[in-house]
Amino acid sequence: MTDPTEEQRIKKAFQKKDWPEIKVSDSWATFKIMAEFVDGFEKMSRIGPCVSIFGSARTKPDTKYYLLAEEIARKLVNAGFGVITGGGPGIMEAGNKGAFEAGGKSVGLGIELPFEQFFNKYIDRDKNINFDYFFVRKVMFVKYAQGFIAMPGGFGTLDELFESLTLIQTHKVAQFPVVLVGTEFWGGLLDWIKTVMLAKENNIREVDLLLFKLVDTAEDAVNYILDYYAEMSIRPNF
Repeated sequence: MTDPTEEQRIKKAFQKKDWPEIKVSDSWATFKIMAEFVDGFEKMSRIGPCVSIFGSARTKPDTKYYLLAEEIARKLVNAGFGVITGGGPGIMEAGNKGAFEAGGKSVGLGIELPFEQFFNKYIDRDKNINFDYFFVRKVMFVKYAQGFIAMPGGFGTLDELFESLTLIQTHKVAQFPVVLVGTEFWGGLLDWIKTVMLAKENNIREVDLLLFKLVDTAEDAVNYILDYYAEMSIRPNF
């Protein structure tokens, strides 16, 4: 049964509007979007080399992947990187906590949501940025990250992962290291990508499987990023 509040939101979304009302609404939205981009660009351009860590907001402290994300963040800081997360609880909190306690830069890119979202306490005060628009927030994740680490998560994590892979695949951004952590979690998805998406339907090329790396330890996750830049004879873009 549809929640009454949700039903009202659906009705409002489909409510008929006249053309002047639509134009005014879209014009004001454009200014708000521009303001979010400007604020994000100004703050993010000063942070230096960072790695984005994605994962579920529902992951509890003292669980396997929370502790693993925390360890990865510490190792990234020790290797000279800061850490960017979505700024919320779960894996995001773990990433910020590891970076903060290791004395590194800890960035939180928050989003206004009806549930499961609040800023964790491990974000640097000057690197705490909130967004209304998912697409603006995702630009900040990609533009200012030197690598992506995808921990187990839900739809949001998959959205962020596949957006990054799509941008790399289509050469809209320069290739950067993408790491998936947890064979137990990601293994089934990768099997489907190989057997169905690639072998059966030919919807991707075999070379696209090289756009990411599957690992199980914090050491392997961080070393893959470090080795990537060493082998490519390039440096992070700051």
